[in-house]
Amino acid sequence: MKRSRDVIITQILGICSKGATKTKIVYQANLNFKTVNPYIELLTKNGMIDIKEGQNKIYETTGKGTELLESFKTIRREFSL
Repeated sequence: MKRSRDVIITQILGICSKGATKTKIVYQANLNFKTVNPYIELLTKNGMIDIKEGQNKIYETTGKGTELLESFKTIRREFSL
């Protein structure tokens, strides 16, 4: 079954909450490098994740991203059967 964008975004925000490389995001969210790039661009552009430059790029969920993640979790809990 195909996942919706909000499910994928929620997964990425959760993975990045403790900092993650692109490889970690790809493997834990079960994506590929081609499909993960638009999500990373969308989340960075909207201030949901920050990129920490260094030896490797580390993606971290921002406060705004954490709020969105918590909202998604609340909605999912309310509608779960």
